[in-house]
Amino acid sequence: MNEEGRIDYIEIPVTDLEKAREFFSELFGWSFQEWGPDYFSFNDGRLECGMRRAGQAAPATGVLLVFYSKNLERDMRRVRELGATISQEIFEFPGGRRFHFVDPVGTEFAMWSSLE
Repeated sequence: MNEEGRIDYIEIPVTDLEKAREFFSELFGWSFQEWGPDYFSFNDGRLECGMRRAGQAAPATGVLLVFYSKNLERDMRRVRELGATISQEIFEFPGGRRFHFVDPVGTEFAMWSSLE
């Protein structure tokens, strides 16, 4: 596989690093490596990523990170229980279903599942 042009790292700006770490640790079981007071890194099992302290959350009109879920209803309940708000209820699109949520520090994400 050619490594040129592939996505190699994702960095997410967050307004509260501790709250973001707690949310994603509970939601996905991620563990984080601290790199000083303003940066954490983590691995989702396939990709290295980071969270950096920012003055404001990423805009909802920016890049959307979409996570895979085997059970959307379960995971929609879980994100609510962990303090996220649902910004778009479950909807179908060609090939799958998804919902959008805003995490406790104000960044919007989505989860999807195939129709199979």
